[in-house]
Amino acid sequence: MANRYSRSRLINIGKGYGTGFCSPKIYEAIKNNQINFTRRVLKQGERLDIIAGSVYGDSSLWWIIASASGIGWGLQIPPGNVITIPSDLSEVYLFVG
Repeated sequence: MANRYSRSRLINIGKGYGTGFCSPKIYEAIKNNQINFTRRVLKQGERLDIIAGSVYGDSSLWWIIASASGIGWGLQIPPGNVITIPSDLSEVYLFVG
């Protein structure tokens, strides 16, 4: 049987972290202006994975946008919500690794 965590992202020299560890750290860093970010209003049909793919070149990083925006689950975001998009992944990794 395949391990569901085998494709989890590795952060900072091979250390694996789950979103439960990372999300609060990312959210607090955004709140304290320790990570540069942009904000945008979600439009009809937009999804966090598509936005992450466009911004970061990797759609699996949708959870970083969700964490920065204080969103618990990325599929439950209606149009009109304002999302926060960290500008530089290296800044995010400083807080989670």
